[in-house]
Amino acid sequence: MSYRAPVSELRFVLDHVVGFDRVTATDTFAEATPETVDAILTEAGRMCADVLAPLNRQGDLHPARLENGVVRTSPGFADGFRAIAEGGWLGMSADPEHGGMGLPIALTMAVNEMMGSACLSLQLNPLMTQGQIEALEAHASDEIRDLYIPKLISGEWCGTMNLTEPQAGSDVGALRTKAVPNGDGTYAVTGQKIYISWGDNDFSENVCHLVLARLPDAVEGTKGISLFMVPKRIPDADGTLGVANSLKVVSLEHKLGLHGSPTAVMQYDGATGWLVGAPHKGMAAMFTMMNNARLGVGVQGLSIAEAAMQHAVGYALERRQGKTASGDGTILDHADVRRMILGMKAETFAARAIAMDCAVSLDMAKATGDAGWRARGAFLTPIAKTYGTETGMKVAAEGIQVHGGMGVIEETGAAQYVRDVRVTAIYEGTNGIQAMDLVGRKLMDGGAAAFALLDEVEAFEDDDLRAAASHLRVLTDWMVAQDMQDRFAGAVSYLAAFARVLGVWHHLKAAAADEARAPLARFAAGRLLPEALAEIAKARTGAGELYAVPTEVVAA
Repeated sequence: MSYRAPVSELRFVLDHVVGFDRVTATDTFAEATPETVDAILTEAGRMCADVLAPLNRQGDLHPARLENGVVRTSPGFADGFRAIAEGGWLGMSADPEHGGMGLPIALTMAVNEMMGSACLSLQLNPLMTQGQIEALEAHASDEIRDLYIPKLISGEWCGTMNLTEPQAGSDVGALRTKAVPNGDGTYAVTGQKIYISWGDNDFSENVCHLVLARLPDAVEGTKGISLFMVPKRIPDADGTLGVANSLKVVSLEHKLGLHGSPTAVMQYDGATGWLVGAPHKGMAAMFTMMNNARLGVGVQGLSIAEAAMQHAVGYALERRQGKTASGDGTILDHADVRRMILGMKAETFAARAIAMDCAVSLDMAKATGDAGWRARGAFLTPIAKTYGTETGMKVAAEGIQVHGGMGVIEETGAAQYVRDVRVTAIYEGTNGIQAMDLVGRKLMDGGAAAFALLDEVEAFEDDDLRAAASHLRVLTDWMVAQDMQDRFAGAVSYLAAFARVLGVWHHLKAAAADEARAPLARFAAGRLLPEALAEIAKARTGAGELYAVPTEVVAA
């Protein structure tokens, strides 16, 4: 089944569920008129369905490969990337000063969702570039911004971020890559990085690596990390490319999924780099890019959920097997298949609404400078990332079940969604780390951001929703009073409960705006609210029971 871009669904969520009109009412985003939004979503949807979607299977069957030090991308990916770049989609939210459109991040995420559904392996490339643009806008010198951002926006150059090292994993503070001053304002960067998404390609003139490294006088841990721009080819001041830098792709990872996306082991051997931001403040600069990417990865999970759902529905509308509720209908008339499809639709909608709500909060924070909007966006980011990717994995797996035995036959395409989406729960901070961030850093305000969000939920007139939100409020109070070990033990459940309560809230708002959506909203509430209550109970068990089981039993 071919992919259909859900343009009308995206527009409905923006207009009737997450209050996008508040964003466009600001001076910052006044140019995002309804006509502009319609034109952008329609044109992007057409590109995704017609140009990118046909590449998805090509990337899976013909992975990116490394030949004599040169990365060869999957068939058609160069043309697909060119369509993305020429459409202006790389710089949607970038500053117009450097050639961007200056549009809301919510609109960028809507377009990214469609690109991810069409071909996630390729969409990962622009996601990295978009994040790098944002990091450079916030932290780089004028010289670096003026040189790099226009090239990144045009697609002439691509961006990456280099954090992980073999010995460090998620513990970024344990990195060993060094940066030594050259005496001319540049630095010699030496070290190895792993898991570098789109570490190289054969369709852009240059690949620009943001690399975390330590200066000679740096302290241990994350406080001693600096950020450097290290390009594949060293440009002149006017952007003319000169000699190759002292870096190379050592190998490409052989992955479970996303075969069309080259994930590189990168080696830097005294490569020339330029400091981005202040010395020893690299993590703050990199987190600008990572937070953009965390929401973006949540949207990637949502992308796969949408694509897998469409694939499953298409199959269920064609496959005839057994006696159905209507006598001789397709398997969509079987109660259990209908249960699966409705569950897929309910959670995909909830994940989309949470992600768009997060994006609207970030847009409002940028447009108004209001600390409340900033805190709201920060609180929603780990929820959007985790619930989006968990939903992607769940819906993709359910899609295989709808297909039955045909689901595990590669030719049907259902299995690819499962393989492609799995890593989204791991990269840009594992979902466990997201949950720990939620109950740790995001509750350092004593729960103020959480309570403010729950105030909004409880203002909606629905007794079941209010009851669940009230239980979540009590749990938040409990979390704030606990030490970190007990918080961490219940972190995943706390996040899961919050996501489900928010998801039902958004469903009910949708039903209030369109009565035809009421049956799905009732279905969602009947499934997600009981799950939320169960997660709330689990979140309060603390760490004691985890460590009461002897290590020898755990490891047996």
